[in-house]
This record gives sequence, structure tokens and C-alpha cells, in this order.
Amino acid sequence: MVVFASALTFFFVNLAPGGPASVMRFDVTAEQREALIKAMGLDRPVPQRYVEWFTAAIHGDLGSSLLTNEPVTTRIGDRLPNTLTLAGSALLISIFAGIPIGVVQALRRGRLVDHLLSLFSAIGLAVPVFWLGIVLILVFAVSLHILPSAGVTSVASDTFGDRLAHLVLPAVALATTILPTVVRFTRSSTIEALHEDYIRTATSKGLAPWTVVTRHALRNALIPVVSAVGALVPRLLGGTVVTEAVFGWPGMGRLALEAAQGRDYPLVTGLTVVVASSSPSPRSRSQGRSSGRSRPRPPIRRTVSRASPPRIPSAPTSSAATC
Repeated sequence: MVVFASALTFFFVNLAPGGPASVMRFDVTAEQREALIKAMGLDRPVPQRYVEWFTAAIHGDLGSSLLTNEPVTTRIGDRLPNTLTLAGSALLISIFAGIPIGVVQALRRGRLVDHLLSLFSAIGLAVPVFWLGIVLILVFAVSLHILPSAGVTSVASDTFGDRLAHLVLPAVALATTILPTVVRFTRSSTIEALHEDYIRTATSKGLAPWTVVTRHALRNALIPVVSAVGALVPRLLGGTVVTEAVFGWPGMGRLALEAAQGRDYPLVTGLTVVVASSSPSPRSRSQGRSSGRSRPRPPIRRTVSRASPPRIPSAPTSSAATC
């Protein structure tokens, strides 16, 4: 998966028209431009450059940035903590809000609450992240002056409370990318768990409904939800590009946008490798789906009734014989 993603990104970016921003500058002469292209190695064929890059990447060297001449690992390492903080906060919001909503929908299946929450989930899935981010900034930052609109910290203060206030709006906007999916998975798996035989057995024993739901139904219903959350992590990391651009968050998503605009080939490829390495493999996904299924019921043993031996008619009595 990582090899395929890196090769696809490397060839597409290098074969695109244009070049790095440092090569496309108009204030340099033709000789300086040719010397810069040769120094960057852009005069060699693309397959040869990819083989050289991949050989170095195996040893942990992702190359140097064409714009700043810094190692790619250094630039990614500077932005990675901010992206992990934003993505982790959005993931926690999705889990702690999506699972209770899905359970409520399963317990009120077919009622008004279920339809309203399903409508809100569909709206949240259809609303673009950039539009929601702009609306949140206009409402909570511009109109109400409750939360800051951009950045990680303020200029005057760098406290934990200030960082947390800057994190709220981008984390909420990013959480909407996976929250509806978590709600739907929780609802469907809880409905399936509530129809199992062990739930009817626990209810017939006189356990409280809350105990039946939390200790028996929810425990088994969370297995496919956990597998789905693991598969949603790449989507969450992909949504950071738009979210960080809207809120001015200095993370990997904003770095990827800057690298794509400047045609920084090694940096774009390195970011792709990092995101691709975080996605689960197809084998782990299939194992997660198989573990989330309900356990097969034991086969029903059918007892075969043995045929009784044919009854032999009794011998005629003496009186019948005399007749």
C-alpha cells in the first residue's frame, strides 16, 4: 500500500506541467535556472529519480525540500504533533458523541427521535467541512466572541486553556467528517445485538433495561464500531487539509497544501507516505469485519426416530381355527 501510494504520487507530481516554485522564478537567468535544475536532480528521468528516492526512503531518508532545502522528515516532524492533536481530538468527539447517539437511535427505532437524529446525521455527512468551518468562525468568533478563529495559541498567552480554546472549533468541524458514520455503525450493530438470544435471556431473568443494554448489548455491538473507526482514520487525516487551511492550523494538512502549490516533490511524496502508512491494510480490514459479525449459532441436532420393527400378526386362536 505504501509503495503503491508513493509511486503513484511521485510519478503524477513529477509528470505534471511546471516545476518547483524556486525553478519557476522569473528573477533568475537561464544559466542560473539550469544550474538549479541540475542541483535538484530534475534533469534525470523520473523512474531513475524514484528508484533513488525509494532506496533512500527505506533507510529513513525522504529527501530534502526543494523550497527550503530542509530534510523532509524534519519539516513533517515539526507539523506532525499539531495534526495528531487535532485529529485525536476530533476522533474523541466522534466516539463520545456518536456512540450514545447511535444507541439512542437503536432503542427508539422507527420513532420520531430516530428519524430526527438520522436527518441530522445525513446533513452532517453532506455539509462540506470548509463551509461548516466558516459558519463556526462567523458565529462563535466574529458574532459571539467566545472562541478564537485561527491559530494554535494567542500572541499574548500560551497556556493550556488558550490552546484548548483554539482547538475547539477546528476539532468540531473535523469531527463531522466521521461522526455520521460512527452513528450509523453503532445504530445498526446495536439493533442487531438487541435481537440476539442472550439479550432475551438477560431480560427474562429480570435485569434492568439499562443493565441489559450497557453490559450485554453494547459490549458486543462495539466490536464492528471499533473496526470501522480504525478504517476511518485515513479519512480523518485527509480532512485535516481543508480544516487546517480554514482555521490557520499549522499542521501536516496545511504543509501539504503549501507543498502542492510550490511543487515541492519530495515533501508531497513524504506526506503521502506518512498518511498511507497510517491506513489499515486490506487484510486487517477483512479481519475486523469478520470479528464484528455475530458468532455463528451451533448447529441444531436433529434426532432421527428409528423405525419400529413390523408387527407380526399373531397366530389364530383355536376357536377361530375350528370355525
